[in-house]
Amino acid sequence: MADKKNPGKKRRDDESSADGAPTQGAPGAGDQTSGSSASADAAASATEAAESTAAQAEADSAASADGIEEDELTVQDILDAAEREAAEPSSEHLADLKRVTAEYANYRRRTEANREVEKERVTGDIVKLLIPILDDLYRAEKHGDLEGDTAFATIAGKLRSSVERLGLTSFGTVGDPFDPTMHEAIFQQPSADVDTETVGDVAETGYYLGSTLLRAAKVVVQVPSDG
Repeated sequence: MADKKNPGKKRRDDESSADGAPTQGAPGAGDQTSGSSASADAAASATEAAESTAAQAEADSAASADGIEEDELTVQDILDAAEREAAEPSSEHLADLKRVTAEYANYRRRTEANREVEKERVTGDIVKLLIPILDDLYRAEKHGDLEGDTAFATIAGKLRSSVERLGLTSFGTVGDPFDPTMHEAIFQQPSADVDTETVGDVAETGYYLGSTLLRAAKVVVQVPSDG
């Protein structure tokens, strides 16, 4: 009854409902705007977070690279430091250099001395094997078997020349003063012809190899007689 009395008001209410109030189950225009704004804010926040993370990673990478350049030496760095040290050596390094130089010089001297000793020892071992043959040649020479240009004399001469090139020298000659450091007396013979102990005869020739005594000469010693 009331509607019939005021039909214009009912029509206005219907129009207002159609224009401003959404139907049940469907979002209104205001709700759609709020949702779009929230989505935009979330996307902006995500973008800012991604950019911050990338910036931090880049800063960490740069710091790590700086640390590598500061902590690790390159070959060129070492060469440059060596050149600077060579151009202006410190007193400590000069002392080390002098010490190393002196040690190396001593090492060389010891090495050379040891080499000579070892060479002489090996040569002596070889020459000792030839001494019995040289004794036979000496006895043959005393008996006159090496006189002339015989083949035996030629071989004896070549053998003696070869051992002399190795550094072997013989000693022990009749008339030499007796020296107990290099002569071995096998018999004493009084003689009025000598004033001091003298080699009267040689039983075996003595040999030196360089400065090393390989064998003492076995000799008969003439000593001054009382009358």
